[in-house]
Amino acid sequence: MKIKPIGIIHTPFKCKKDTPIQPFRSNTIGKVEVFKEYQDGLNDIDGFSHIILLYKFHKSKGYSLKVKPFLDSEKRGLFATRAPRRPNQLGLSIVRLLIREDNVLFVEGIDVIDGTPLIDIKPYAPCFEPKEEIRIGWLEGKVK
Repeated sequence: MKIKPIGIIHTPFKCKKDTPIQPFRSNTIGKVEVFKEYQDGLNDIDGFSHIILLYKFHKSKGYSLKVKPFLDSEKRGLFATRAPRRPNQLGLSIVRLLIREDNVLFVEGIDVIDGTPLIDIKPYAPCFEPKEEIRIGWLEGKVK
């Protein structure tokens, strides 16, 4: 499988320790620069209030199948967390789209390190989300 970045995410966060752990803990503004060759793919994006960013954890090395998440004191299975040290180092964030200027999207709620390679963008549409009762496993009682 070959994945090629379609852009770069620019943020004020220069290292992992300065970066918010999840977008819901951030109101930081960032810029999502889409490479010019993909700019036409941004047509109609400004009609959405939120977008999903898929990116590569480019500073992450290695992984462990058991991790201690930031909201818990015990180790959990990696795939039951959003930890960045993963076999394929892929991340996702749902952010508020503020404005588009040509090939640059200004977003709020960014939680990634500056220079993060952008893999894809998808519109967030709650109507596509499951309607039945959602269970959140070990996160129950730890988040709202």
